This record gives sequence, C-alpha cells and structure tokens, in this order.
Amino acid sequence: MKELIEYIAKSLVDDPASVQVSEIEGASSVILELRVAPEDMGRVIGRGGKVANAMRTLLRVVAAKQGKRASLEIIE
Repeated sequence: MKELIEYIAKSLVDDPASVQVSEIEGASSVILELRVAPEDMGRVIGRGGKVANAMRTLLRVVAAKQGKRASLEIIE
C-alpha cells in the first residue's frame, strides 16, 4: 500500500525526491501519512480534492483485498 501511494505521488509532483510516505499499522487498520514539498501540495490534493479522494479510494480497495482498513493523511 505504501508503495502504491508513493508511486502515485511521485508521478504527480515536480520534485519526486521530496515525497515521503510513512506507515502506521494497527491491528486491523493502517494510516499512511504523505508528505510532499509545499509547492507540490496543490498537485497532490487536486482541484476540489479530487486527486486526494481518488488516491484514498484506491488505497481503500487495496486494503480491503488484504482484509484491512486504510486511511491517507496528507501532511503539510
């Protein structure tokens, strides 16, 4: 799951080296924290949050196949 979010984020931003994804695992849930450069924040969130919501949807599908729940937090 971490690799998926990292791949998508690096594809979107101008500075792929600044993309950091950290994973916090619980018993049945996973929280992924995404950090990007401040100038790339708009690209990752998208107009009206559409890109961020699409990433969250893909993450939920992958997590459901593994029998887990997942959430994505985009941190400034």
